[in-house]
Amino acid sequence: MSDTKSEKIVHGMMAEFTTVDSLLSACRRIRDAGYTKTDAFTPFPVHGIDKALGIKPTVLPWICFFAGITGTCIALTMEIWMNGIDYRYIISGKPFISLPAFIPVAFELTILLASFGAFFGMWALNGLPRFSNPVFTDPRFDRATDDRFFLYIDAKDDRYDAAGVRSLLTDTGSDYINEVVEDDSPKAVPRPIYMIWGAAVAASIIPLLCVLLMRVTNSSQPRFHIFPDMDFSPAKDAQQTTSLFGDNRAMRPDVPGTVARGQLIGSLDVMTGIDVDSLQAMNAPRAERLVAAFMQDDQAAVAEEVTEVATEEEEQAETSVMQTTPWVKENPLTVDQALLSRGQLQFGVYCSVCHGMDGRGNGLVNQRAQERGFDTWVPPSNMHEDTLYSDKYPDGKLFSTISNGIRKMPGYAGQITVQDRWAIVAYVRALQLSQNASLDSVPASRKDEVSQAVESAKKELQRQAEEAAQAAAAREEK
Repeated sequence: MSDTKSEKIVHGMMAEFTTVDSLLSACRRIRDAGYTKTDAFTPFPVHGIDKALGIKPTVLPWICFFAGITGTCIALTMEIWMNGIDYRYIISGKPFISLPAFIPVAFELTILLASFGAFFGMWALNGLPRFSNPVFTDPRFDRATDDRFFLYIDAKDDRYDAAGVRSLLTDTGSDYINEVVEDDSPKAVPRPIYMIWGAAVAASIIPLLCVLLMRVTNSSQPRFHIFPDMDFSPAKDAQQTTSLFGDNRAMRPDVPGTVARGQLIGSLDVMTGIDVDSLQAMNAPRAERLVAAFMQDDQAAVAEEVTEVATEEEEQAETSVMQTTPWVKENPLTVDQALLSRGQLQFGVYCSVCHGMDGRGNGLVNQRAQERGFDTWVPPSNMHEDTLYSDKYPDGKLFSTISNGIRKMPGYAGQITVQDRWAIVAYVRALQLSQNASLDSVPASRKDEVSQAVESAKKELQRQAEEAAQAAAAREEK
């Protein structure tokens, strides 16, 4: 050892290895020799290195545990004192000391202090912060991040002996063994570092002083907002007015031609119930206005155009609306059990209140209107009239009626989707067929059962009719 090295403080001994296996073998050899203050430096994680070095579990988990328990106790003590003793206040009907209500704050403080314990505990256990390490004095140590592996034995180990350690490391097969000595670089922190640190601390106090000044003084000027949108947000609620747009409406309508996701299910025929190609051949201007109104998503305009088409053609041909408007004749959707079930559900929700569950026009609303004797009440249609069957009232016209309304009936295009309106059409057709079925279509094995049910239903309907007639007579006498 040179005189220069002997004058420096010796921190330990370091050996260089070229392979992972040779490093692991050396680590086991050092561990079995009884050395405990050791470390290994590798360019990548090496599986099993901790066991090979005999490194024992760290106390860091215990530091985190006790720091977290401390946070829990601080939070619960603070909440119990504040809400249960110092300022007793009932919140949402809970008792003054409500442990379930105290859990969120206790949880947050537990996590906060546990994270602080892990962070600063790791620093303390690793002797940080350190701006230099004695192993950096060896220029060959730079290859620890490239292709070499190093094993280090600290001189603070109770079994450390320079000659013995060197001999042991030589036996492990290392070709390069070097004594780690004190770094001879200056230990004094440069003055500019102190100056920068002092300036940063002084600058950090300025915002605090500004806040304290604002709390004890008054000003005729509004407060300065770094992010003014947080306090003066231009966002508007529904149905409010705004000067940002020419129509002064805060709620913006959809861009013309916009179709909601999942709502584009077919052609314009499906969306309106009208055979647009036939309408184009019959009356091109009306067809163009109908398409324009539909593309602007203006239901009122669509209904108006549909009515005008029918009215104008009726005046010209002096025939019925059915004969002049080219309605879609059959339901464009696939009529199956799922569609009929959906139609039955929607019919029960929107239609049965007026038309009744059986579609005969005697729903609860109609019954109430007749009981009250409203002069302006227009009774709903009986869906089982001959004029409403599919041969005289096409499916497209029934769809248009549901969508745009008729007489006192409002349009339901804004409430019922296109698919559900066609499902109602399918269910109405099934309802019409069910009310006009004959015994000839019933299997022979069930004819007696069906006949009895029909007779029972007729008697019940006759009884209801008699009661209704008696009630009407009683009202007339009054």
